[in-house]
Amino acid sequence: MNLAPGNIFGFYALLVASAVVLVVIWVAKKGSFVPTLRRITGLDAMEEAVGRATEMGRPVHFSPGIADIAGEFAPQTFAAMEVLSFLTGLSAKYDSELIVSIRMPTVFPVAEDVVKQGYLAAGKADKFKESCVRFLSSEQFAYIAGVLGIMHREKVAANIMVGGFWAESLLMAEGGAHVGAIQIAGTANMLQIPFFVAACDYTLIGEEIYAGGAYLSQDRIKLGSIASQDYLKLALMAMLFVGAVLMTLDNPWLRNVIVR
Repeated sequence: MNLAPGNIFGFYALLVASAVVLVVIWVAKKGSFVPTLRRITGLDAMEEAVGRATEMGRPVHFSPGIADIAGEFAPQTFAAMEVLSFLTGLSAKYDSELIVSIRMPTVFPVAEDVVKQGYLAAGKADKFKESCVRFLSSEQFAYIAGVLGIMHREKVAANIMVGGFWAESLLMAEGGAHVGAIQIAGTANMLQIPFFVAACDYTLIGEEIYAGGAYLSQDRIKLGSIASQDYLKLALMAMLFVGAVLMTLDNPWLRNVIVR
């Protein structure tokens, strides 16, 4: 088999990266090395938010964003489902009412199953209600109008928004602030981060939402996956540094290896 010129380095880099991920996950699963993640304040505050809602006798609202479960923004939605699973467990633990608002029809059955399984795992399957997960509208601003209506009618005490958000982000955050809710938000869409920082109590920035599932569950396989990605990023940074030094010294060796 002959590799096409220009793809040789990429092919071997893929093999090495895959091997690193598998080895680190295997080691973490065995327990020989369990990676630790730095403290993420926004995720730690979720218990405080649910506890506050319980004390006030008001519901918790969760939005997984407006992205679908397919396409380039799907990882943000799946990251939101990991957070929703943990949030459901907290709501069941404290007997707090949970409201999940959904924009995309394809996300609705996934979110419903996550919530149902969360109550079941907590031993409180009877607490699950069909009205807990609500499909509002597939239209972006009709969805946000529905969310704002829920916030004002239900007087939510906690508003948690994790997933893919766009122009509706500030409207939702301002709506939560208007009803006095404690707010935790996170998205990988960097243009929306400033709005969340300005209007919310806690903000997850970028890749923190992807690490959320591993951070909350402390699952060794997920922790190993996160750690392996960090090792690969360090290797890439080292390559960039070495490449810059070599090119400064007029040595094209690394560049020639990469473009092979």
